[in-house]
Amino acid sequence: MKNQVEEFNEYRQKMNDKILGDNNKVIKRIFNLDTNAFTAGALDVKTKELLGLVASTVLRCDDCVKYHLETSYKEGLTKEEVMEALSIATLVGGTIVIPHLRRAYEFWEELEGSNE
Repeated sequence: MKNQVEEFNEYRQKMNDKILGDNNKVIKRIFNLDTNAFTAGALDVKTKELLGLVASTVLRCDDCVKYHLETSYKEGLTKEEVMEALSIATLVGGTIVIPHLRRAYEFWEELEGSNE
């Protein structure tokens, strides 16, 4: 049985392939801008991922939260670092983001479990 991390990644890849396969120049440029924005610069990748995670949580985008959680995990951020960032997101976003915090916590647990 697939876990939600695998399901998310398979669906994301399938749909990204379809969307980018339509050869829409604007969409391709937006995807490219997003990719390049999260590369190392004056801020390192870990910091940018935490910023993306906080913004995504406050904006209540579960897919974005999952993406930034997985990238944070792959970049070696600790659970404590990620949860501290999510606490800031919850403070800024208010109680309306608590359901997203719950799903983020659950997704992180699956990320940790995928390497056991």
